[in-house]
Formats: sequence, structure tokens, C-alpha cells
Amino acid sequence: MPELAQYLRTYFFVSEQEQKLISELFVEKEIKKGEFFVKTGHYCNELAFIQEGIVRIFANFGEKEITQWLATPGYFLTDLRSLVFDEPSKWNMQALTDVKIYSINKENYNAIGAKVQNWAELEKRFLSNCFITIEERVFSFLSASAQQRYDMLFQLNPGLFNQVPLQYIASMLGMTPETLSRIRAKK
Repeated sequence: MPELAQYLRTYFFVSEQEQKLISELFVEKEIKKGEFFVKTGHYCNELAFIQEGIVRIFANFGEKEITQWLATPGYFLTDLRSLVFDEPSKWNMQALTDVKIYSINKENYNAIGAKVQNWAELEKRFLSNCFITIEERVFSFLSASAQQRYDMLFQLNPGLFNQVPLQYIASMLGMTPETLSRIRAKK
């Protein structure tokens, strides 16, 4: 679990000893292409760290599917509302490729506080960073053009454009597939 260990040390600011205590609570799992991590209306009782593969997070709105995010290696995966507040998931999370994850169930996640003395503060800092990321994404939707949103995603993860159907990327960027095609044709 070297990727998870590095992530914990970098983003949660835990010591090596604390990182080992936390890592022991995770188990390695696989999600086959097409399988779901969670479906809308079901409960999400685990938090996963993606080691390998891509997961599409989306919801159905009538006849339309809206891609909220494409989770790639190095990202955590969960429906936070479902995990924390015991509500049915709003999101579908489906593997677009074979995916390897490190997963921690809700019971073990809640037990981290007993193992790591300052876990509440570390978790707060992590969640704050997540919130900042969401704020930046919302701001980009409000202020950036379709071209700028495309450019930002391309700079962040250029390989994604060769691994994922373009209609999912277009949906995640808040544009039609035709607009995405026009932008790509200009490049």
C-alpha cells in the first residue's frame, strides 16, 4: 500500500507510525469494469483509495446522465453524505476500467480516532482541503469558459482523454459532446 501510505502522510500530515496504524485498517479490493462501488439509493458504507483504474461518479436526471467526477488513481472514493449521515447514495459509482482500491469500512473508519490521538484535527484539515477543491471547481464553472475548463482538466490529467468516453468528460465539464469536439478540433 505504498500509494495509500504516501497519500496519508502527505495529505493527512500523519507520522509514519500513525500512517501504519491507519493503513492496517484498509483492505485491498478489486472492482471489475462495469461493476458498481455504490448505486443510487443504496448505502455507501466504505471509503476507498483508488490505486489503479477509473471510476465514473454520475447521477440520472430523467433521461439524462450527469457525470459529476471521474475518479482516478490517488483519489478517495465515497458518497460522504451516505457514509457520514447514513443516507441513501445520490450517486452511482461505476468502474470504467478494472479498478484496484484500498477500502476501509465505516466501523474501522470511525475507529481511527481511538488509534490516532489528533485524528479529529487531521480529518478536519483533510475535509477542508476537499471543500476548497469543490469551491474551486464551482468557481471555474461560474467564471471559466468551456475552453478554459477543458484546458484545466487537460493540464490536470491529459491521459484521461484517451481512457474515457468523451461524452463523460463533456458532461463532467458542463458542456455538450459537440462543444467538446469543437474545442478538441481546435487543438
